[in-house]
Amino acid sequence: MRAYWFDNKEGDQRELHDSGRDVDPEYLEKLGVLYYHFADEKDVDKLASDRSYKNRDVITVSPQKMGDVYEEKVKMFFNEHLHEDEEIRYIRDGAGFFDVRSEGDEWVRIRLEKDDLIILPAGIYHRFTTDDKNYIQAMRLFKEEPKWTPLNRGPEVDANPYRKEYLQTVPAIASQ
Repeated sequence: MRAYWFDNKEGDQRELHDSGRDVDPEYLEKLGVLYYHFADEKDVDKLASDRSYKNRDVITVSPQKMGDVYEEKVKMFFNEHLHEDEEIRYIRDGAGFFDVRSEGDEWVRIRLEKDDLIILPAGIYHRFTTDDKNYIQAMRLFKEEPKWTPLNRGPEVDANPYRKEYLQTVPAIASQ
């Protein structure tokens, strides 16, 4: 895992967009983002048990696996959104980026590779993309039945109770 400030330059979302300014993992924790590196899936099982994740599946995002809908899906994942549940991803193969909003409403880019696990809190604005190799395989973990419902950023979603709860846990973001 490597986190850094997104450079906001024009270009394909799958490029690095590396500003050269790293972000400390402690800052990610301040935003409510948790990171782990697990080479053994038994560690994922323990975390799942400890955090009451009851369900899981594996998703492969690639042109070979998804066919003609790949580009459309990758663009959809890159729309800024939040979820009303934690988003938990354990990378089994390949690489990709999660971008999360900072206190100053800037993007922090988090590059994940094999054996990285990330937990995004409910209510955090974020987006996802593969890297320029166009391939990632990830285990998705869920507290309840598997679901992925993005709520795209806008005034109605800003008023969402999960967004408000997130802002209460990260007060510096709430003051924006």
